[in-house]
Amino acid sequence: MAELKFGDASRLSHAYIVTAGSPDEALRAARQIAAAAVCLRGRGVPCGECRACRKALTGIHPDITLVSRLTDDKGRKKREIGVDQIRAVIADAYVLPNEAERKVYIIDEADAMNVPAQNAALKLLEEPPKGVLFLLCTVNAQQLLPTVRSRCAEIDLGGDEAAADEETEKLTRAFIRAAASGDRAKLFAWCAKNETMDARAAADFLECAGELTADMLCLRRDALGMSREELTRLNALTARCLGYLKVNTGVKHIFGLLAADAVTGGGNRGK
Repeated sequence: MAELKFGDASRLSHAYIVTAGSPDEALRAARQIAAAAVCLRGRGVPCGECRACRKALTGIHPDITLVSRLTDDKGRKKREIGVDQIRAVIADAYVLPNEAERKVYIIDEADAMNVPAQNAALKLLEEPPKGVLFLLCTVNAQQLLPTVRSRCAEIDLGGDEAAADEETEKLTRAFIRAAASGDRAKLFAWCAKNETMDARAAADFLECAGELTADMLCLRRDALGMSREELTRLNALTARCLGYLKVNTGVKHIFGLLAADAVTGGGNRGK
């Protein structure tokens, strides 16, 4: 992970949304920011040597609090971060720090906050106590309420993901070209070749397909000879498949649906 540097630590924003490719990566970045915030040398990066940094980076600093999904009586993580957890943060945020000049609250998997929890957090973000820093970790900032996002600065750890995004778009363009050609055999071959991708990659592909077809509908991209009706149908199909994926439908089943329904034009335009 690239080093995160903020210059003078006293100039940190009061809240950041930290987006990364995985929850673990986002949490690691947030811990680094938290360490920078309490570092005794105040250089905008954790020195890793002072007692505050050592405590922060090992997760034992008394002024850095991690908020995450609770576990049930069987040791399984609950699906959501509830409003009571955020209310506890609100109560604690107004208590002065123990050792550092500021307190830091890291909300791991912040997109797991239910709506009441996000609304409670919003009150803190709108009128934050002095000397408090909030770090909201996520893999998808769009799942947070727009009002929450608007109150936070954003750190998107693109880095290595830029190449992955480019590859996803290249893959998606190939799918749309196959669908637009009207050649069902070509589309079947594309789906068979790619049906082994994991669920995360499939979600990225389907989201990208939705964005590209939406751009085509808005005339921001070449429609590849597809009519507006065909584009609308293809856009709706990818959205429906993304919905199936979110309820744990298998990737292979989804690609089978794409192979069956994605060809446009009602015939073999490519022949």
